[in-house]
Amino acid sequence: MRKDVRILLVGEPKVGKTSLIMSLVSEEFPDEVPLRAEEITIPADVTPERVPTHIVDYSEAEQSDEQLYQEISKANVICIVYSVNNKKSIEKVTSHWIPLINDRTDKDSRVPLILVGNKSDLVEHSSMETILPIMNQYQDIETCVECSAKNLKNISELFYYAQKAVLHPTGPLYCPEEKELKPSCIKALTRIFKVSDLDNDGILNDNELNFFQRTCFNTPLAPQALEDVKNVVRRNMTDGVKDNGLTLKGFLFLHTLFIQRGRHETTWTVLRRFGYDDDLELTQEYLFPMIKIPPDCTTELNHNAYLFLQSVFDKHDKDRDCALSPDEVKDLFKVFPYMPWGPDVNNTVCTNDQGWITYQGYLSQWTLTTYLDVQRSLEYLGYLGYSIIYEQESQAAAMTVTRNKRIDLQKKQTQRSVFRCNVLGARGSGKSGFLQAFLGRNLQRQRQIREDHKSFYAISTTYVYGQEKYLLLHEVMPDFDFLSEADLACDVVCLVYDVNNPRSFEYCAKVYKQYFIDSKTPCVVIAAKSDLHEVRQHYSLSPHEFCRKHKLHPPQPFTCNSTDAPSKDIYTRLTTMAMYPSSQPSRSLTTLCRLTHSLLARCSYTWFWLPLFLFLLHVLTLC
Repeated sequence: MRKDVRILLVGEPKVGKTSLIMSLVSEEFPDEVPLRAEEITIPADVTPERVPTHIVDYSEAEQSDEQLYQEISKANVICIVYSVNNKKSIEKVTSHWIPLINDRTDKDSRVPLILVGNKSDLVEHSSMETILPIMNQYQDIETCVECSAKNLKNISELFYYAQKAVLHPTGPLYCPEEKELKPSCIKALTRIFKVSDLDNDGILNDNELNFFQRTCFNTPLAPQALEDVKNVVRRNMTDGVKDNGLTLKGFLFLHTLFIQRGRHETTWTVLRRFGYDDDLELTQEYLFPMIKIPPDCTTELNHNAYLFLQSVFDKHDKDRDCALSPDEVKDLFKVFPYMPWGPDVNNTVCTNDQGWITYQGYLSQWTLTTYLDVQRSLEYLGYLGYSIIYEQESQAAAMTVTRNKRIDLQKKQTQRSVFRCNVLGARGSGKSGFLQAFLGRNLQRQRQIREDHKSFYAISTTYVYGQEKYLLLHEVMPDFDFLSEADLACDVVCLVYDVNNPRSFEYCAKVYKQYFIDSKTPCVVIAAKSDLHEVRQHYSLSPHEFCRKHKLHPPQPFTCNSTDAPSKDIYTRLTTMAMYPSSQPSRSLTTLCRLTHSLLARCSYTWFWLPLFLFLLHVLTLC
């Protein structure tokens, strides 16, 4: 909503423009009227809409045409004043003033007009018979007010309607010629209806109507008032009420009725509460609330956000099979201006045998979006109405910003729930298969995935010491010469090579030595396609020797060429290593342990060496 309102009064000389302003300010008719009143500002606390209002007078005698044009361009609403006892001043409304204003304003953003018939105290008849055809001819005219500056008739009402024309304009909502809501208004109100329909049964029951009423107007409706509303709809249309609840058609009819009866503010209050601006677009402030994310911190959904998303899933899972069919997904996203999930999502998260996204897969996709692009997640939650349903200031309340990763390493514990594993390897080494296996898909199911539906991410849950955690796998494109910060920023690294390809391991070795040898990020070497014959790798060291030399775990054999779903043990291990990177034995400690074991095995003076080795072991453990 606008922060202030600027009202310009124009019209022929001697119609009473200045008198109207002075009567409003002094609450009495002035004895002497100047050629032009100075601009006045009415403070917010004395206006009905609590918005500062600037009132500007125009005088042909004191101002040039250029000054008039400047004032027209600055005005939010223009009052064209005529005298009800002066026929020529009425004719000038259409022959001069409306064409002049239209020429000086953009066609797509026309300023609202109000026709003001002053000096009604001088006649016994109304000018409305003459004015109504003009109002029907020009869509920009909001209303007409007959008033009298002399006896103060309708003076306050005039400026209230002017303010209302700016803050609650008819133009974006309603087409007077067709006597129906405009498509953009119908679209916005339909989204509001669907968000408010908490059980997704296509009607607003009494509880939902009361929640809607409290949300928009801070007060519930009494039971009799609810019945009265529904009775009004019943009397005017047959399908507006169903099973004693309000249908979408009935909901739209009520807003049409509000507008036709001049209660535009009711519809605008609803629209603005649900995030819409004057152009019936969701505001940037609503969709993208401020959220600060320091370096080395990540973003996750909190408990309330997961509860909300669970309720959204439940109300769209019509057949209660714990999965969303394509039609159910489409219905869920009807409140969005576009379809946010493409076919790649089905290859990013867990699906059922029909390829439909399961409940776990649905939550996983939300978790992934929040981790990778928190602004997108905020936007999506905004479309779903999170802040409205959960009565929060914004959907930023759904987010948890984790603490700095360095603090986790120092304290040797973490409160995070989502861990990222970057998967690197030469082309054809089996990275994609490794990702899809995490989602329970064997090689046979993977071969059914279309190339253009492929995903470079896979996310699901694992359990570490009884705690449910999300592991996010990211397949990094094999470009050894350039790995970005995003390719390197993760909690654990997988280096994948093909045991059946003699040139496959060399890429893993070079990437490790170039980027991870001095890193604190845990690394795991995956010997993929282990069901095939293992060949000698064309590298100076075998994979086992390389891992031994660099104090890594031995290569982990892996295959997804199985009848059943692939084992998840390796993914649990990766999550554990990501959660507890400092628990991995240090290279110095590992070396000392091996040396101790070797010397003690050979030396007959065990009693002499043992205290020294135990002391060194204690020191290294503290380090």
